[in-house]
Amino acid sequence: MRRRSLFLAVGAVLALESSATRPDAWRAPRGADGHADLSGIWEALNTANWDLEDHSAHAGTMWETGAIGAEPAGLGVVEGGLIPYLPAALETKKANFSNRRTNDPEAKCYMPGIPRANYMPYPFQIVQSPRGVLFVYEFASANRFVNVGKPIAAVSDSWMGTNNGRWEGDTLVVDVTGLNGLAWFDRAGDFASENLRVVERFTRTDRDHLQYEATIEDKTVFSRPWKISMPLYRRVETNARLLEFKCVEFAEELMYGQYKKK
Repeated sequence: MRRRSLFLAVGAVLALESSATRPDAWRAPRGADGHADLSGIWEALNTANWDLEDHSAHAGTMWETGAIGAEPAGLGVVEGGLIPYLPAALETKKANFSNRRTNDPEAKCYMPGIPRANYMPYPFQIVQSPRGVLFVYEFASANRFVNVGKPIAAVSDSWMGTNNGRWEGDTLVVDVTGLNGLAWFDRAGDFASENLRVVERFTRTDRDHLQYEATIEDKTVFSRPWKISMPLYRRVETNARLLEFKCVEFAEELMYGQYKKK
């Protein structure tokens, strides 16, 4: 009887330990605003900035550089596989791809826009407060402030949009409008117009990961709303921080070199 009681006790302890280590048992720490703490320096580790859809490896746009700058193969992050373009918009995307070396806004050091800012190959920092949530991006020193509380009216013609946030449990939901339609989603030429609306969801799944989702809607470009999703990884190295990447000077020759020659 005593042995049976001992087995039951050990079993109960193991069950508690198993429960405590299950992913669904993890609870995010609280921030100063009382909500799940999303603060930290984060980065996507995928090839979405090259192409949101599945893609094979192929040469880059500068053949002189050989394998440097070639596009790596990658799995897509689009739910369902393909972006649902309207026929005319698909032709525009193909033209963008053909002219990506000079026309990609990233090459010109323009602001990355949303959602692209979150999966470029550069870290970004989230700073959370009771007033709202600040996103600071290393690329081109881009940033945006997510207003949490009473929504503010969209200001049109903005690279990073008007960002209104709300909490659904431990998930920060950000409704992004007022975008200028000039940003691309990736180096493959995927794009939207100024009618774009992006609804993002940021969920802290454990100590070192956020789950990121974005639903994209633009009736003038796509036949229906579509979604991307990916994990974001916390930078955990000692003294992790954002460094400067003010890339305007690197784009001057691309943008203005022809005028210097004349």
